[in-house]
Amino acid sequence: MSEFNKREEGFEKKFALDEEQKFRAEARRNRLLGLWAAEKLGISGEAATAYAKEVVAADFEEAGDGDVLRKVMADFAAGNVAVTEQAIRAKMSELIAVAAAEVKAGK
Repeated sequence: MSEFNKREEGFEKKFALDEEQKFRAEARRNRLLGLWAAEKLGISGEAATAYAKEVVAADFEEAGDGDVLRKVMADFAAGNVAVTEQAIRAKMSELIAVAAAEVKAGK
């Protein structure tokens, strides 16, 4: 195998690992967001865990974070919880950092 092929293979493996970690971090962020939202909605225990899974599942509707944001906003509106879109986006930004650190730490 030539040096170029070895380097190319190394870059491909790193890209695949980075994409996997990004996916895992986003899924973890969505779970944490779901638990946060559940608390705001007055949901606790197993129901909160189930709600967090719904938030994670919402992310598979389309690319990007819009689907998750819309779900949480709609649930807050239905539950008469006064949280702005900006506050939810800020929480998502905060939680992606936490989730990425947890994924890198192997949690």
